[in-house]
Amino acid sequence: MRVAIDYTAGAWQGAGIGRYTRELIRAVLLTAPADYRFVLCYASGWPGQKPPYHADIAELVALRAGTTTLAIPLPPRRLTQFWHRLKVPLRIEWLTGAIDLVHAPDFVLPPTGKPGIVTIHDLSYLVHPECAVPGVARYLTEAVPPSLASASAIFADSLSTKNDLINLLQIAPERVEVVYAAVGGQFVPMAEEVIAPIRAKYQLPARFLLTGGTLEPRKNYVRLFEAYAKARQMAADMPPLLVFGRKGWMFEDIIAAPARLGISEFVRFIDFVDDKDLPALYNLAWGFVYPSIYEGFGLPPLEALACGTPTMVSNVSSLPEVVGMAAIQVSPTDTAMMATQLVVLTHDDAMRATLRTTGPAQATLFRWEAAAQQVLQQYARLCKVTSGE
Repeated sequence: MRVAIDYTAGAWQGAGIGRYTRELIRAVLLTAPADYRFVLCYASGWPGQKPPYHADIAELVALRAGTTTLAIPLPPRRLTQFWHRLKVPLRIEWLTGAIDLVHAPDFVLPPTGKPGIVTIHDLSYLVHPECAVPGVARYLTEAVPPSLASASAIFADSLSTKNDLINLLQIAPERVEVVYAAVGGQFVPMAEEVIAPIRAKYQLPARFLLTGGTLEPRKNYVRLFEAYAKARQMAADMPPLLVFGRKGWMFEDIIAAPARLGISEFVRFIDFVDDKDLPALYNLAWGFVYPSIYEGFGLPPLEALACGTPTMVSNVSSLPEVVGMAAIQVSPTDTAMMATQLVVLTHDDAMRATLRTTGPAQATLFRWEAAAQQVLQQYARLCKVTSGE
């Protein structure tokens, strides 16, 4: 069997879908039967450009004999336009050569005459259109329904996302399989001497609260800052709040909020954290907070749980499904509740001890190896159907 994988997200995106694509495809390559071959297709940018994660592609090719690449010399957005706005769509197999199957891990299935699998990570652009980038929302509104209609199988990151597909896009339940994301083996509790260099690198205090993700409205940062300001009134020794993540859309109000609330001296923004430093950063944090108003899965809180970091999340969409009983859950719109639970997260020693134990145990329920097995089973099923077996 020869499978074409759209690896563009893995080549270009840092967090979220990019990390999902890199980790899942790595696990698939490591566990696939010996007679499976793969071609990783990706937008390589204009001539002279290199995707930020191009080195990972070489590592993946080295993992498994028979794995090849197809670098298409266009930026990611131009490639999607190329796939979907031509009057006569150019099938991916015309570029890759003979294939049996196409796997698209990032919302949109390239044109193909072969069986195709598409992953839908969330429907935030429909559930919370006020938080979506207009251009991206428009593109997904146009491109996702045809991909779903033509797909032979659909993966969703969570039961929450599966239900959204059923309720919002009227997809038949039997067409959607939940394939959970997971955390890499590097996310584990670590000793102080191992993580001390990262504390020095980022000049971190002895205690701090951590939150992270793209600076955008859906992550609910402004309400978190409002809750944090209230929590400081309840407990003056609240640890400072460290926010890591690149600036996204509508970030200006997020950056301005701490000063408006009088807490700017207690809130610090870091634009970039190296992926390799994340496990240590979670370990160093006194607590991790993730009050997002909507997620399709929620990798950051699961990574924090795996590291044994006491964690608080919002009680909506996929997050309760991911954290189970191993994290404090709050309403993302109730800043008074959020403030009270921030004090619990940082000051209740018994609760903190419980969360340090239950977090890593919960994280073990989500494994990339298990996700890869589900993917490979779907590959095998679709090829049997195609061959008439």
